Amino acid sequence: MATVTSAAVSIPSFTGLKSAGASSSSSRVSSIKVSSAASPKLVVKASMKEIGAAVVATAASAILASNAMAIEVLLGSDDGGLAFVPNKFSVAAGEKIVFKNNAGFPHNVVFDEDEIPAGVDASKISMSEEDLLNGPGEEYSVSLSEKGTYKFYCSPHQGAGMVGEVTVS
Repeated sequence: MATVTSAAVSIPSFTGLKSAGASSSSSRVSSIKVSSAASPKLVVKASMKEIGAAVVATAASAILASNAMAIEVLLGSDDGGLAFVPNKFSVAAGEKIVFKNNAGFPHNVVFDEDEIPAGVDASKISMSEEDLLNGPGEEYSVSLSEKGTYKFYCSPHQGAGMVGEVTVS
């Protein structure tokens, strides 16, 4: 721990400096004394248990924040186009994907049972073909745990090309 003690410092001061061509036989030097007061010492005491709890809480918060949402996918582009924005993206296994109504609704999100990893039940990760997000900002979210490529579509607008693909790694 560092401490500060008072100290005296002499600083020369020059008055009556000579200008070019002028002659003066006297110059004065004066001193100024500067001192500093001792600063207070800061002592932090914490038990290893308290430090450990703080570290665990910080790590848990970071993990929860990073897994909160991998990506937000807009249903309908800003200009009213019938599209997923983005329509092709990647996420880590278990991360949350939020599909959010933006424009051109109603929409839904249906995973193509023939275009998902083997063993994944499309009905458990999809909205039903009849369920629709009808208002602005309405959301559907899903977390995909099996690695692989998943293709999905909006059933009312699939024929218009509203399809997408996510790769889970």
